[in-house]
Amino acid sequence: MQSLFLVTLVVDDYDRAKAFYCGALGFDCQQDEAMPDGKRWVVVKPRDGDGAAFLLAQAADDRQKAAIGNQTGGRVDFFLKTDDFARDHAAMTSAGVRFLEEPRHEVYGTVAVFSDPYGNTFDLIQHAAPAAS
Repeated sequence: MQSLFLVTLVVDDYDRAKAFYCGALGFDCQQDEAMPDGKRWVVVKPRDGDGAAFLLAQAADDRQKAAIGNQTGGRVDFFLKTDDFARDHAAMTSAGVRFLEEPRHEVYGTVAVFSDPYGNTFDLIQHAAPAAS
């Protein structure tokens, strides 16, 4: 059995990224450990979530700095699933998260795109209940 458990997210500063993900989004910081080369191993994950976590990786050179906020070439980068869209949308908005659109209802659920401080985009999504048969 395999599972995807960690995704690297290139950021400009460990503490700034950790403040956004753990503060504004309410993620848990699972690890924050100094590495011998001056880097840190910083892992954040949605609270009570069952999906992958982010490894926050501070850019080390110009090539990595150029990738910050554009790791998918302009496509929505990540999908954050919720069981209560209204609750999380309100909490995130009041915490200063920048939504790029108003919530919309699609056949698959309720969704709105938001951005992190770097320009990475996320769908906040609550899947629609399965249709009764």
